[in-house]
Amino acid sequence: MRTKRYSEAGLRELIESFGNPMYVAHGGRVLVANEAYLEMLGRSREQVEGQLFLEFVRPEDRARLEVRQRQREEGTLTEVDPPRYLMPRPDGGLLEVASHVRFVEVEGVGPAMLINCLVLGQRPAELVVAERLVETSAELVAARSEDAVRRVALEGLTHAGLTASFLVRDGERFLARDGALPPEDGALGLRALSEGRPVFGPSRDGVTPVYLPLGTTLSEVLWVSKVGLSPSYGSVLALFAKVVGAALTDARLLTDVERGRWEMVAVAEAARFVAQPEPPSPEDFLSRLASLLGAEAVLLYAPQTPEGELVLTAQVGLDGELRQVLAAPLGGLSPAVVVARGAVLSNEAEEHALLEATGGRLGCGAAVRLAHGGHARGLLQVLRPPGRPFVGADLRLLGTLSELLMTLLDQRRLRTESARQLADTRLLLDLARTTTATLEVASILDVASDSLVKLLDVSNCFILLHDEQARVLRGAAASATHRDFFRTVVISLDDPGSVAARAARERRPVSIPDLSKVEGMENRGLVRRFEEKALLALPLTSREELIGVVLVDDTRQPRNFDAAFVELAEATCGQISLAIANARLYESLWASYAELAAARAEMVQRERFSALGDLSAIVAHEVRNPLGVIFNAVASLRRLLKAEGDAAMLLDILSEESDRLNRMVGDLLDYTRPRETILQPEDVPQVLQDALDFASTQHQGSSLRVTLAVEVEEDVPRVPMDRRLIRQALVNVLVNAIQAMPQGGVVQVRARRETHGIKDVLRIDVADQGCGIPTELVHRVFEPFFTTKAQGTGLGLAVVKRNVEVHHGELALESKPGRGTTFTFRLPLTQPTSPP
Repeated sequence: MRTKRYSEAGLRELIESFGNPMYVAHGGRVLVANEAYLEMLGRSREQVEGQLFLEFVRPEDRARLEVRQRQREEGTLTEVDPPRYLMPRPDGGLLEVASHVRFVEVEGVGPAMLINCLVLGQRPAELVVAERLVETSAELVAARSEDAVRRVALEGLTHAGLTASFLVRDGERFLARDGALPPEDGALGLRALSEGRPVFGPSRDGVTPVYLPLGTTLSEVLWVSKVGLSPSYGSVLALFAKVVGAALTDARLLTDVERGRWEMVAVAEAARFVAQPEPPSPEDFLSRLASLLGAEAVLLYAPQTPEGELVLTAQVGLDGELRQVLAAPLGGLSPAVVVARGAVLSNEAEEHALLEATGGRLGCGAAVRLAHGGHARGLLQVLRPPGRPFVGADLRLLGTLSELLMTLLDQRRLRTESARQLADTRLLLDLARTTTATLEVASILDVASDSLVKLLDVSNCFILLHDEQARVLRGAAASATHRDFFRTVVISLDDPGSVAARAARERRPVSIPDLSKVEGMENRGLVRRFEEKALLALPLTSREELIGVVLVDDTRQPRNFDAAFVELAEATCGQISLAIANARLYESLWASYAELAAARAEMVQRERFSALGDLSAIVAHEVRNPLGVIFNAVASLRRLLKAEGDAAMLLDILSEESDRLNRMVGDLLDYTRPRETILQPEDVPQVLQDALDFASTQHQGSSLRVTLAVEVEEDVPRVPMDRRLIRQALVNVLVNAIQAMPQGGVVQVRARRETHGIKDVLRIDVADQGCGIPTELVHRVFEPFFTTKAQGTGLGLAVVKRNVEVHHGELALESKPGRGTTFTFRLPLTQPTSPP
């Protein structure tokens, strides 16, 4: 049968002729709808036509109707009864509707569904509200916090067309939790709480309120209002209120359980943190505590002395300005209040003061006292930004964590004391090892002065040695702060006001606990310079012989040096005296050995050079005489003959070899000739430039593309040297560097000042980019007569080494085959110069 085709206008005219709600849908959207359908929905034509028709169905029915629509379009729908579903009305009510569907053909659109709606009736408002609240009750099961329960309950009541709010009792009135204005008839709320049933209030403008007790608390009610709200709603609302109350109780219990579990985990984590093999610092613990409590800042106040006032000793979260502001606890979080009550939360006045003091950054606080053995030992304070107050559970956790903090502080104190005792023992052992192992008096005295400062916990230690001939005490060593200055101090043994001279004369310890109480003592130069408050002098003696005096002082405060302290200091001084006496004996012995060894070495050296000089003189005499004849003969042959071809080549070879033999004899004489060094302060850049200029002339005219570069640091001073010898040494090294680069390159000369060992030296580096020296030959390059060159004599580097050594300097070599060689000269910056 052929389906009749309608235009959109004809289709609209057709459905408007019916009184039942009707509409035509295509692709799930409303194409046209009659006035009866629009009136049933309570919407305008613009709000309906063009929209998905499922939007006007209750959400619970949409999935079912969507499946039916798809099956109908696919032709697989087998259900013959018209579907029933609920449609929400604008006033909150629900209409039960049955729909009959047939297909029509629409011009320009194609097949569409003509849907005839049959309204079966409007459901009772009480039933609709009951259904909504049942659905909301099911959602309350999943709420895990009180805030979530209240939010779900209010959303459900609003969805059911009710206005609702949770009210908290405040004396004889109620306050809204959400900040809205509370209702005026608070007496009805009190009655609902006391009777445990819903209490309806008087209607105002048709709106009736009802107060619903939650059944689990006497401080909170659920306030609900609605137009036309009647007692018939009472049972539904009362049941829902009890469900909400039970959900709040469950959420509260769940919160408490989770809070307890979290607190246990937090305390366990903090305990593990404290129990580390190396106890963390207080700042690290405070950082962990701030993280656990969500605090912006955590402050630890403790007294500097047992009876002193609390001061800020550790903190996290404060910058420099706030640290100054909160250097002492504020207001009700002060020590007196906290010590009296054990733990406090900030009140409104204190939070206002905290806001003002911190510029609005911090506004909520809590504090607990730190106690040990029943005595207050400090104060722990935590601070948060405004609007995040602490609660009792936070205070309870803070109290537990404060006990862990006390454990940590005790652990660190015990470790500090143990470390101090261990350090004292080690200092004594180190002092004993040093004074018995070293033979240098200066080293013994430096170590002893530093050790005594640490061992005796004093500010400074000074050691003076006795000069018997001059009858004075000369400063020999001091602790690191005043070491250089004190070596210039000289004290006469006859000085009546000197504590050191008195201890030396009387050979016994002299103690002054408070220098300010001794007339004239504060005006003495050393006391004023070191700002000393207390002083102790101990004599150093060995076999009744005075060696010197040890002075220890305290610049912090007056100090009574008790008998135990003096006994420990005397024992240490006795060990120092013995070490000094032994060191002096060994120094005298080794000085004798050194003089003997030096004399022997000098004698051997002189004999060696004397023998070599004699030999060189003989060789030079016996070789240069024939060389003179050869030179004359070659010159005569060149004048008499027009040498060409092989004859010319043979004359050139004869001339070159004669020159080489003459140079070898000259180098040998130069090496063996005694050198008398003349040391004068020389300008280093000028010496280097002279050497570079002379070395440059040695390869002028050759094909070598070699660049010579020099670099001298600005702080290099004038250096004592024999300009001629150092220039000769540099030229020899530079010529070798040039010859080592047949392909060309750069020879870099750098000069700078450096500390080598314990001496300041001038360092000169000559680096080439040549082929380098084979590793197996590096140790032989300074040997006389060793060379790898066909034309070399093997004396160039030997002369370099000798010239550096006569300056009491050092010569070092570093070579990497294929990458170049670096010669390093180190010459002393200070040594006696020769007379002009």
